[in-house]
Amino acid sequence: MCAHIIVAEDNHNQAELVRRYLEHDGHSVLVVHDGRAAIDQTRRHNPDLLVLDVMMPAVDGLDVCRVLRAESDVPIVLLTARSTEDDVLLGFDLGADDYITKPFRPRQMVARVRTILRRAGRAHSAGSGVLRVGDLAIDQVRHEVSLAGQPVALTPSEFRLLATLAAQPGRVFTRGQLLYDGYITARTVDVHIMKVRRKIERDPRTPERLLTVYGVGYKLV
Repeated sequence: MCAHIIVAEDNHNQAELVRRYLEHDGHSVLVVHDGRAAIDQTRRHNPDLLVLDVMMPAVDGLDVCRVLRAESDVPIVLLTARSTEDDVLLGFDLGADDYITKPFRPRQMVARVRTILRRAGRAHSAGSGVLRVGDLAIDQVRHEVSLAGQPVALTPSEFRLLATLAAQPGRVFTRGQLLYDGYITARTVDVHIMKVRRKIERDPRTPERLLTVYGVGYKLV
């Protein structure tokens, strides 16, 4: 089972925790950090499920839920420290499919997401976990990459970086958005980009796939 999931959480550490566990379960995850971005990205990408923090800047999670439920049937899981009965009932009244209170156990969160996806008929076969950009294929379930049908050997860090870019071809990611796993620095992102280019480009010095957008970041085309 895999799905495209948007996680909206303004706490970066919390968002990273949710992303890691959902990706480990085979899902493709896009993280945003405020309510306005959650609405925009949901409209743009039509995800299979939205994990939505209630306490967010710009537009709070309850308002996001209210707006999206008026125009979409995307399953919504509210993630919040608010745990009173009135808060829970309000979340369900606004159209949420589940309400998970903090602190939570990540594996239980993943199991509840899986149940909602199955119930909503939005779970896909493992094959749909393959991201394709031209003749480049990234299998997120098997953690395999191929180029024109030939296998490409990547380290786990290189694979995660490429999969993030491939999930949204053409989108420019800043170095900050590509940070992960705590020990990775912005400079290390550049090093990983260089290593990935050596493996997927005909000439890494003049890349045609993994491009630099000067002063901003990187994109995969």
